[in-house]
Parts: sequence; structure tokens; C-alpha cells
Amino acid sequence: KVDKIMAEIVNKYPVGIQTFDVIREEGYLYVDKTKYIADFRQKGMKYIFLSRPRRFGKSLFASTLQAYFEGRKELFEGLAIADYEKDWVKHPVLHFDMSGAKHFDGERLERYLADMLEEKEIIWGYKSHQEDANLRLKDLVKKACEQTGEKVVVIIDEYDAPLLDVVHEKDNLSQLRRIMQNFYSPLKMLDPYIEFCFITGITKFSQLSIFSELNNLDNISMFDQYSAICGISKTELTTVMKPDVEALGKALGVSYEECLEELRQYYDGYHFSEHSEDVFNPFSLIRALSGQKIGAYWFGSGTPSYLIKGLQKYHVNVTDIEQKSVSVDDFDVSPEQMTSALPLLYQSGYLTIKQYKPFTKSYKLGYPNQEVKIGMLKSLAPNYLSPVSVDNNGLVNEFVELVYDGDIEQAMVRLKAYLSSISNRLSNKNERDFQTVFYLIFNLMGALIKVEEDSAIGRADAVLHLPTAIYVFELKYDGSAEEALKQIDDKGYLIPYSADGKRLYKVGVNYDSTQRTISDWIIKEG
Repeated sequence: KVDKIMAEIVNKYPVGIQTFDVIREEGYLYVDKTKYIADFRQKGMKYIFLSRPRRFGKSLFASTLQAYFEGRKELFEGLAIADYEKDWVKHPVLHFDMSGAKHFDGERLERYLADMLEEKEIIWGYKSHQEDANLRLKDLVKKACEQTGEKVVVIIDEYDAPLLDVVHEKDNLSQLRRIMQNFYSPLKMLDPYIEFCFITGITKFSQLSIFSELNNLDNISMFDQYSAICGISKTELTTVMKPDVEALGKALGVSYEECLEELRQYYDGYHFSEHSEDVFNPFSLIRALSGQKIGAYWFGSGTPSYLIKGLQKYHVNVTDIEQKSVSVDDFDVSPEQMTSALPLLYQSGYLTIKQYKPFTKSYKLGYPNQEVKIGMLKSLAPNYLSPVSVDNNGLVNEFVELVYDGDIEQAMVRLKAYLSSISNRLSNKNERDFQTVFYLIFNLMGALIKVEEDSAIGRADAVLHLPTAIYVFELKYDGSAEEALKQIDDKGYLIPYSADGKRLYKVGVNYDSTQRTISDWIIKEG
């Protein structure tokens, strides 16, 4: 039995490990991203900015760059960069990780910078006489260059971390921005001493000197050729990681194709440019492979407070999150210029590019996958439904179980009682509220079964797919259940599903605004 289990382990998965040398020295799975480093060097790129959502592999890529510039050739054997690099020059590398400076006031931020600089000064064997962070950074770069005779590599990981949590607090933001602006300001004048500079973040604060002064900064975040620089591309998953997917499929009792489809539904769907590669969320994917269970790992690891504040500030309606079409200026903008929550949702990874329309130069944004969509709706649902999410989950689970057992009549009775109990939570008691409630309930069911929600013309309001049956729902507001059923027939809503070999049911439902719940429904086999 033990031998069998041991044989199933394809790789050691780097759960929570973002350090390149540890991954390589200890034999963890590493998906080779070093071709991008070769690309930077071949093109002579010097100042690079990369924006990606949290926990998307930015820190691992920064760590890979550090090992490369430190000339640690042995770590790169068998990787793409080994074919390109012949010299392996050892450069001094100054790696600043700003992720530890979240939720700070001005004084604590200044102490954090001072402490970080002191650590580096000790490494280079001198004590600074300067007080200001910018002057200390300038001296540090010059000292490292003098001592080694080689130009310096500066890596700033999560440069915007100190600012994101105060993005909605005007006074605090301007004070912290001044401190960070001061710290980053020497980078331009240090150009003669710098070999390479790599900066990562989630958003781009346009009023920071880092963008206004570094006019030679290459922002590669939305270039097609770098779309898979972080995360796992579909190509990588189906080639180098195919044995891992097969092993997960075996553990889940499904075929390789079924397992791949499940992973695609849950973790794929990220696109960072017009013709982006398909990118999977690496954080969730690695955890699913390691734990041999598909779950909401990335979403469960915490929704940033700045995002929740943003959704409240801009009064975002849950049904409006998936936009129709927007220009790049609508979502790739600085937090200081935001007039909606859209840029925060895109930059944080809760929305992604679903389609690019060349004619209008516009983008369609949407949830990348099931994990994010269900997670987002669950966290927003209490604003519209019962304030306790347990009630919402309870209703959804019971409804799906009853439908599974073929008792749709009882499922509707349960839904009617639930709607009666939450009716006083609905803000305007109007048709829009009614649509929002049904949108949420049916989409939350998507965590358990396949649900389609008026995704195209010629589709009913909601379609539930079960192993042996398909239920097609049409909802009316102050109309009648007969009217709803007639619409299903007249518009041919059952036609797309007639070849599935499953039993088809049509469900006409009417919501009565005076009773503030479902008044009647008709269920008929199609």
C-alpha cells in the first residue's frame, strides 16, 4: 500500500516557497521561466516593470533574477538560460521586498526602510552617516559597485505594497507616497552604476517618481510575449506538468482529460494582453496538485482590504462586475485616477481580459474562472441576501440536493420561503433587486453543479445541468408562470440541449412584488 502511494508522487510541490535556490537545490517542481531572462538580456532591456495579481509568482521570478545576476550557474543547469549565458558575471544584487511594509503609518514605514538598508549596508561592510533613505540607497549602490567593480542589479518586489491599503485614504496616501517617492528617486541618477533594475507590483501609481522619472522603464505587463512570465501557461500544464495532472486525475478517480477540464474551469482563464497565452493561477494549481484536491485556495487566502473598500466606495452592484466592453484606459490606470472599482478588480486578478476587439480597440473583462467567480459572489452575497453567509449556503445546498433528488417542487417551496425571509433586505424592492437575487442564487449553485446564466441570445434565464436531467428556468416579475413557460417554448430555449440525451424540464417562475417572493411556478417535462 505504501509503495503504491509513493509511486503516485510525481513531484515535490513548492507550496509557499518563493525562493529560486531553495526550489532548485531541494528538488521541488520548477517550471522554467528563464527564457524570459535571456530575452531581456538579448534585447538589452535595463529597467523593467511587471504588474501581476497577488500570489502569482512575481516574487519567485524576482528571486530567479537575483540568482542569475549573482552568477549562480549551478542552479540553472538544464534550464533555457544555460544555453544563452556563457559568462555568468557575478553582479552585486540589492533585492528590496516591500511586501513586509503593509498597514504602516509614515513613521513605521521610514523605520522599515531604514532597517532594510542597514541590513544591506552590513553585507557591504560599512555604516552609513546618512539619515535619509534616498541618500542611503544612493551610497549603497555606489559602494557595492566600487567594491566589486561590477554594476549593480536592483530588484524591488511589490513596490506598491505600502500604498495599496491606504489607496482610499487621501491624507495617509499622500504622506506614504512622499516617503516612497523619496526612496525610489535616486534610481534615475544612478543609471551609470546600474546593470539591471526589475520592479514588480500590482498597480502603477502614476504620481510616484518611479514612473515619471524613470522614462526608460519598460512596462511589460500587457505585452503578448510576456503574458505567461508568471503563472502556469496551458502549454506548460499539458507538457512538462502532464504527469502531475495525470496523478491528480488518478487520485480524484477521473481521466486525464476530465481532470484537465476541472483544473481549467477552476484555475485557468487569466489573460494579460490582447493575444495572451492562457494562464492558470499558480498558487491554486500547486496547492491542488499537492493536496490532491480541487479547492478555492487563492480566493481563500484572503481578499485584500483595499478591494473591499473599493467595492463599497464605488457602490458596485454584483451583476455589473462583468463589464461589456471597456478601453484599456478604463482598467489599466493608476489608483489616483480611478473613477470606478474596475481597475482594482482587474489589477488584483478578480477580473481578466476575456476578449480583445481590434475594430473598437476595446476589451471585454470577466471573471477568470469558477474559483474567483464563486468566491467573489460568496463574499458579496451577504450585501444582497441574508447577512449570514451560512443561510445563503444552506439554501443553495438544499436547493441543489432537492433538484438532484428530482424533487424540484420541494426545491421551489424552499426557495419561496427563503425569499420571503430576506425580502426586507432588498433595497428598492424593484425588478433589478429581484434579478440580482436570482443571479446570485443561481450563480452560487455553480460551485456545486454546472449553471448557465443568460449567457447568450436564445437562452433562458438560468439552466441547471444535472447528471441525468437539465432544468431550464424562465423568471417573470409581476407576470405569470404560464407566460414564462410560453416564452421557453416560443423562443426555443430547450433546443440547444435536446441532443444531450438527458431528460429536459422547463420551469416557469413568477415573482410577485406585493408578496415579495415567488407566487407561482409551473414545472413541465420538455
